[in-house]
Amino acid sequence: MPEICRFAGIVIRMHIGDHAPPHFHAQYAGRELQMSIQDRRIMNGSLPPRQSRLVIEWATQREADLLAAWQRAARYEPPGAVEPLL
Repeated sequence: MPEICRFAGIVIRMHIGDHAPPHFHAQYAGRELQMSIQDRRIMNGSLPPRQSRLVIEWATQREADLLAAWQRAARYEPPGAVEPLL
């Protein structure tokens, strides 16, 4: 699963050819969550509260970039990189 971003010890990954809805995986300290891109809903898993808030803030700032990465991955192309949290 390609890494698309890393910030504050959080690693963001996106599967190539993954199932809908558009989402990404965030990993921190051995924990993982799956988050919907468009509504920032946690679909599965969890991170500590502070890291979850950072991921939500990042995903809000980068929604357009995340959707573009998802579209590339849906075409079985590398999703590319997304800028970290400012």
